[in-house]
Amino acid sequence: MANNISPGSFSLFSLLLMIVLSISSSGSRVHAFSIEEATIKDIQHAFKHSRLTSRKLVEFYIQEISKLNPVLRGVIEVNPDALYQADVADKERRARARGSLSCLHGIPILLKDNIATKDKLNTTAGSIALLGSVVPRDAGVVKKLRKAGAIILGKASMSEWAGFRSTTAPNGWSARGGQGKNPYVLTADPCGSSSGSAISVASNIVAVSLGTETDGSILCPASANSVVGIKPTVGLTSRAGVIPVSHRQDTIGPICRTVSDAVYVLDAIAGLDYNDKATRKASRHIPYGGYRQFLKPHWLKGKRLGIVRNPFFDFSNGSALTQAFESHFNTLRLRFGR
Repeated sequence: MANNISPGSFSLFSLLLMIVLSISSSGSRVHAFSIEEATIKDIQHAFKHSRLTSRKLVEFYIQEISKLNPVLRGVIEVNPDALYQADVADKERRARARGSLSCLHGIPILLKDNIATKDKLNTTAGSIALLGSVVPRDAGVVKKLRKAGAIILGKASMSEWAGFRSTTAPNGWSARGGQGKNPYVLTADPCGSSSGSAISVASNIVAVSLGTETDGSILCPASANSVVGIKPTVGLTSRAGVIPVSHRQDTIGPICRTVSDAVYVLDAIAGLDYNDKATRKASRHIPYGGYRQFLKPHWLKGKRLGIVRNPFFDFSNGSALTQAFESHFNTLRLRFGR
């Protein structure tokens, strides 16, 4: 769950750019449904109007994995039962079974390879040493995802042993998964150790994934791959069934393409788990109704937006990234006011 980076190498510019792009796109409406870039709400709307099934969605993701993963190495293993789970979800939706209206019902989710699943998938932290090992039960967060009706699509690649295999191993590399690569710039650092979770979401291999963090391992790959990651307070989400690094720092959180999607997943996985005593205290602070109630589409209206250009950002070089950032920033100023 560590990232093997120095504090100075963390890209504040990338993080801010990701936030601005997410906010600026939140007000637009998608008129033609496409699985690529689809949000949880988009997918559920397509389910409701019979424009998509969970089986078709899983088939699409499996096809994308077979096409892109040989290069990107974001997925370490696909769940052989994913299509069966998709069929069950479709059947439940048609029957309007209890729980089938959950926002995660029928949604495929990719798990970092250090999060245990009691099924046909391995849980190895990227190491050949744990290949074929048997876990006693699902991780606490996996139990909650299954209860919400989510489909476990497979395991995402990661920095082996969450970056603690070696002090010199590159971010995103493991003996099982090979070298994970940033889908935007293949030679760029994908960051670690939840690299595969971020790579997969960024490349539309999946819309939702889970990562883990001890020190930057959700936030850094989310920033490096231009997606959204939430690093919860320790104990807000259960660590039970997750291969540990530090009991004082480890936490599990979502990696998605939008802030809203990440919040929906956080609501599903946060809360009490008797197998992790840290959740007993933290769960008391979860607001009644969860966190999605704080999602406001026009929360920036009337707010002043500013950037500390010196010493953090230098916009004098005229690069394409700089121009894109300035364009989106100016759009926000016009939309929400100065």
